Amino acid sequence: MKRIAIAFALTVGLFACKQGNKTNEDSSKFGAFLETYYQDQLKLSPLQATVVGDERYNDLLPNDGSVAVIAEWEKFNTRYLDSLKNYDRASLSANDQLSFDNLKYQLEINLEGDKYHFEYLPFNQFEALPFTIGQLGSGTGAQPFKTVKNYEDWLKRVAAFSIWADTAIGNFKKGITAGIVLPKILVEKMIPQMQSMIVTDPKKSLFYGPIDLMPKTFSAADKERLTKEYANSILTVIVPTYKKLGDFLQNEYLPKTRTTSGFSSMPGGSEMYAFEVKVNTTTNKTPEEIYQTGLSEVARIRKAMDSIKNVVGFKGDLKAFFEYMKEDKKFMPYHEPKEVIAAFEEIHQRMQPNLKKMFLHEPKTPFEVRQTEAFRAASASAEYNSGSLEAKRAGIFYVPILDATKFNTTSGMESLFLHEAIPGHHYQISLTQENTQLPKFRRYGGHNAYVEGWALYCESLGKELGLYTDPYQYMGALGDEIHRAIRLVVDVAIHSKNMSREEAIKYMMDNEAISEQGATAEIERYMAIPGQALGYKTGAMKIASLRKKYEASLGTKFNIAEFHNEVLKDGSLPLAVFEAKMDNWAASKN
Repeated sequence: MKRIAIAFALTVGLFACKQGNKTNEDSSKFGAFLETYYQDQLKLSPLQATVVGDERYNDLLPNDGSVAVIAEWEKFNTRYLDSLKNYDRASLSANDQLSFDNLKYQLEINLEGDKYHFEYLPFNQFEALPFTIGQLGSGTGAQPFKTVKNYEDWLKRVAAFSIWADTAIGNFKKGITAGIVLPKILVEKMIPQMQSMIVTDPKKSLFYGPIDLMPKTFSAADKERLTKEYANSILTVIVPTYKKLGDFLQNEYLPKTRTTSGFSSMPGGSEMYAFEVKVNTTTNKTPEEIYQTGLSEVARIRKAMDSIKNVVGFKGDLKAFFEYMKEDKKFMPYHEPKEVIAAFEEIHQRMQPNLKKMFLHEPKTPFEVRQTEAFRAASASAEYNSGSLEAKRAGIFYVPILDATKFNTTSGMESLFLHEAIPGHHYQISLTQENTQLPKFRRYGGHNAYVEGWALYCESLGKELGLYTDPYQYMGALGDEIHRAIRLVVDVAIHSKNMSREEAIKYMMDNEAISEQGATAEIERYMAIPGQALGYKTGAMKIASLRKKYEASLGTKFNIAEFHNEVLKDGSLPLAVFEAKMDNWAASKN
């Protein structure tokens, strides 16, 4: 028996060795395939290349709404989906199987999206290349301005802005013909955004920033030449392009816009919205399912908020408590923007000791808090712009501060920092990008439900991180949570139940401590970017439910830092792929 056992062991060992070689060979081929996919994708997405610190395409601006580029993307997705069939998923390593599933999902969803003409809505007051161009060209964004070539690259890139604008106008016109147009109220916000970029003195342009920041090491000749070329570009390309866009929106497009708020009022709009729901949640949940979840969550969180109201001794109903927190001057202690920024930095320092207990790794990518630029602050929300270790660029938490004296501390400053900054977006995005074991398409990619779901889940960690000791800050955190639950209700209702903008604003104000101005900006965001707001709660609830399940099943074997590490270590995944991966991890612990 022993001899048979030894022979069997040798046979198994030999088989495993052969299988290992085959697996390694398959893995090597698949890895090369993924790298080729990523590099080909960057050629089609030069702005993405710039953001991740790859400077090869810094002189290019894609005309992404053109018929030719749309067709090129369709061929790209089809080619790679067909090529994926050449690989046997079962023979791949666990990490490669995640890549396989992830890529297959992305390619299929991209091709499904080709059925709809989203290019007929080329930009809005929240998502717009004209904004991206402003951030890149300011000299303080992702576009590098360190060498003479960097400066020359930007001149070539921005020269194509006018071509992009012509295509955008053409697509807006196609949308008019097809009945796929933006709501009038949104376009009224877009027009002054374009007009604000029109100057007669190039030195007063946002795009003159790189000249003001020009490195002292440049030669006198280069400084003089670049200064003239930048001034000329501002006056002959940039300003005329913004004027062209503004004039078109004002004179031709605005009269053709719709008075309705949601997608369902447009031809094929219900199908377009259902697709956006699928993309942004990475689930097959119907809009109605999401709507019902939203109603349930709003009711649950309202009860928790009511208990906080009672703890602080407020006499009155919840809506009156909301008004009190919005209006009382004691909640607005700041005088200058720098004080607001310093308050967020203090939150960071206060939770630093507990971060080490709850996370196995800390990003190497630098981090900073910055006030949102004036040109976009009026319609901007707080946001995170990813950094790049390779490009030595910090991840930036942007805070719009229109008037520091009206910046309200009960708006949820602690939960906002947990979400947009640390350990939310900065940890997740930076740790993923720094993980060289992942193929680049995963290091630099993301899914709305996972990325925003993680960030919202992080808001629930406040007490464990030493925050939310002030009941008003905890109330702010609950306010942020109910805000995401309200989104499930109003986003779906606007786009599939004919809820009006005004009705949505009222529903939001009835259920959270938000000003009419704030609620209006939020509701108009959902009108402009359908479905995006659904990913937050969908993803967060998935992560939280998995944590609860594993805490129960693993008992003392459950470690929160290991759980967070497993959530983060493989980067963004569609939720079904993510859940299967997490279940495998939990099973390995038993």
